[in-house]
Amino acid sequence: MTSGTLLSLGHGYTAQALARRLLPEGWRIVGTTRTEGQAQALRGTGAEVVVWPGADLAPLVARASHVLMSMAPGPGGDPVLTAHPDLFRQAPVVWAGYLSTTVVYGDHAGAWVDETTPPTPGNARGRQRLLAEGQWAATGLPLHVFRLAGIYGPGRGPFEKVRDGTARRIIKPGQVFGRIHVDDIAQVLAASMAAPAPGTVYNVCDDDPAPPQDVIGHAAALLGLPPPPAVAYEDADLTPMGRSFYEESKRVRNDRIKHALGVRLLYPTYREGLAALLRDGG
Repeated sequence: MTSGTLLSLGHGYTAQALARRLLPEGWRIVGTTRTEGQAQALRGTGAEVVVWPGADLAPLVARASHVLMSMAPGPGGDPVLTAHPDLFRQAPVVWAGYLSTTVVYGDHAGAWVDETTPPTPGNARGRQRLLAEGQWAATGLPLHVFRLAGIYGPGRGPFEKVRDGTARRIIKPGQVFGRIHVDDIAQVLAASMAAPAPGTVYNVCDDDPAPPQDVIGHAAALLGLPPPPAVAYEDADLTPMGRSFYEESKRVRNDRIKHALGVRLLYPTYREGLAALLRDGG
C-alpha cells in the first residue's frame, strides 16, 4: 500500500493501534483529541496531534488522503459532522473509514447475523451509531463502515480484575458476546485501505462469540487462580452501560473480512488473545 496522510478524528485506543502499523511504512498521521493533556501524551508516538473542538479541521482535511472517524456519537449523531456539516465537501480523500459497533444489529437471542442483516438497534447507543453511519454515508466520501465487537488488547484485558479479586462471572443463560483484539482491528483497517471498496460494511469480530463468564474463567485459569465468583445477572449491580451489554445477545459472522480483504486473524478466539496479553506482560 502506498503511504499517505491519515486524518484520525478521535485518535484513541484503536486508531493508535492502526498508527503503529502505518508509521513504519512512511505514513503521516494527524490525530485529534479532546484535551491538551491527552495531546501531550500522544505527541511522543509519532503522530501529529491537535485538540478538537478548537482546531481548524479544514486545512487538515485538505491535506488528508485517508480519514478515520472514531469519535462516539451523541443524540444528534456524529460530533464532527454536526459541528461542520460541509467539512468534507470536495475533500481529496481516497478512503474513509467509520468505526461503528455491532450494537446496531440489536438483540437476536443468540442467533447469527452478518452484514446483510438489517440493523435494528434496541438502545440509544445503537441508534446513535446507526444515525452516524448514515450521516457519514451522506457526505459522499468513499466510505467504509466497520462494525466492531467488544475491543480488548494491551491495557484492556481481564487479568487485573482477576488478580485483585474484583472480577465476577456474571451468568445470564444464553448470553454471548463478540470480541476482537485491537491489533486485528488494525490489520482489517490496513487491508481495507490497501483495497478500497466504498460503500462496504465489515463486521470486525473474532471466530468465537462466547459467554462472558467463560472468558473470565479462562483468564483465571491462565493465572493459575480459582474462577471468580459466579453472580446471577439479576443480582449483579451493573451500571446502566454494563447492563446494556447484557440486554442483547447475538453471534456475528466475520466472513467478509476474510474473503473480501484476505484477513487472517492474529487472535481467532479469546484464548489466543488472552495468552498473548499474558505473555506480553498483560
